[in-house]
Amino acid sequence: MLTSLKISNYALIDQLAMQPSSGLSTITGETGAGKSIMLGAVGLLLGNRADTKILFNENKKCIVEGVFDIRSYGLQGYFEALELDYEDACIIRREISPNGKSRSFVNDTPILLEPLKTLGEKLMDVHSQHDTLLLGEGDFQLKLVDAYARTSTERTTFQQAYEEFKKTKKALAELTQKAEALKKEYDFNQFQLEELGSIALVAGEQEQLESSQEILENAEEIKLKINEVLSLFHEDQYGILQGMGQIQSSLNGLERLAQTFGTYRARFQEAWIELKDLAETLADEDSRVEVDAEKLERTRERLSKIYQLQKKHGLQTVEELMELESQLADKVFQVKQAEEELAETHQRYLQHENAMLAAGEVLSYKRKACFPDFEKALEALLQDLGMENARVQFEGQTIEPHANGLDRMELLFSANKGMPLHPLKKVASGGEFSRLLFAIKYLMADKMSLPTLIFDEIDSGISGEVALQMVRMMQEIAKNHQVICITHLPQVAAKGEVHFYVYKDHSAEKTMSKVKQLTVEERVQELAKMMAGANPSAAAQASAKELLMN
Repeated sequence: MLTSLKISNYALIDQLAMQPSSGLSTITGETGAGKSIMLGAVGLLLGNRADTKILFNENKKCIVEGVFDIRSYGLQGYFEALELDYEDACIIRREISPNGKSRSFVNDTPILLEPLKTLGEKLMDVHSQHDTLLLGEGDFQLKLVDAYARTSTERTTFQQAYEEFKKTKKALAELTQKAEALKKEYDFNQFQLEELGSIALVAGEQEQLESSQEILENAEEIKLKINEVLSLFHEDQYGILQGMGQIQSSLNGLERLAQTFGTYRARFQEAWIELKDLAETLADEDSRVEVDAEKLERTRERLSKIYQLQKKHGLQTVEELMELESQLADKVFQVKQAEEELAETHQRYLQHENAMLAAGEVLSYKRKACFPDFEKALEALLQDLGMENARVQFEGQTIEPHANGLDRMELLFSANKGMPLHPLKKVASGGEFSRLLFAIKYLMADKMSLPTLIFDEIDSGISGEVALQMVRMMQEIAKNHQVICITHLPQVAAKGEVHFYVYKDHSAEKTMSKVKQLTVEERVQELAKMMAGANPSAAAQASAKELLMN
């Protein structure tokens, strides 16, 4: 409930303060005096955007502040979620600086516009021409049906299922795209992988094969040369080892004759040992070297395959080919893995789709079940509001799943007897829209938990008994909700628990809009003017007093 409103430096308002009643408050005033300007300022508290064009004094800050009694609204959890300090008396303030910067505060804590707008929707419902236009739209009508049918639980269940469905659908689309991209290269990669895998590459084998090939190609000549060397080592009369033995004997004799020759004998001994080892090694090599044409051919074929693969892939070593083989194996595995993941995700997609559709059917059933009662209640109210032959009918159509369910809603309307029902936005006039919207808000007041309702000339186009019936309905709403009504009808203005009058003050250099709460005497005078003009007669004043007292 709005307990106080303060506006400074907004449009035609320099300073304004008012304290609405907890029940029905009415606001009247001359055309252009600033009644709708006040609504614009209230809109700032509800998260609407603003710019510097609304500044009364372009050099000063605009401040709009509202105090709301929210003790019975159960909003503690909402405040905790936004990390806001909770107070029973919630203070919302908007500031617009001359430089165009806008700031919002809840209990002196800064808040962004979107969460402020969400909070505002929990505090006030402001009727405006925009609402009248929205009434013809399917989404708005769907919200009305949900409010009347009290589908919040079913709608929440559906929306949770729908979000899971959307996430899985997106994941499935991404995986499908990925799998298709991988699949395009799969056959080629698989062929290359099999080609590389077929020769079972081994790290370091190229060098070994090349060395083996070199020996095999020259095996006969190598064996010939080795045997030539060995014969020089082992020849009986002139062999190197035979001569070396004689040299060793002579050096031993020198060492006996003079110790200084011992170093020569030792040096020779090392050389002799090395030569004997060389001869033994060459003999071993001779035994290993084979003249094997078949092995040579196998070696050549093996190297030829390796060289071909290296040339094909632009690589230089077996190790690089093995790395390529590993990369291809990963790509092929990714395709298989992607296919498995795709199958699993598709299964989850079907599960979430079924859960979402089941929840949507439950929601749709509950919505459609309320149609007869909703239609009957609306038609009864419209008759009370002077539309004796009005008929309404809700028509639900199942469509592709969307954020609010499986339904598209259409409100059909006929104002006149014998006329067919047509979509509301095609047949209703402005006055009919206003009365229908009021009837809906009357029905919705308790169902939508709207603590404060503001009606901006919703009584436009009506008068007489219909106006009295409308204000009686407002009084009924005001038993449980705060109602603020901007009106041009004396019948409505008279029934407010408090009556505010908006007027223009021309006494200063710049015209200003001001508001004051009228006393009983002032209310009589204002009502009389509304009925009879600027100079009401005594009869008009008597009628005004009677209207006020009844």
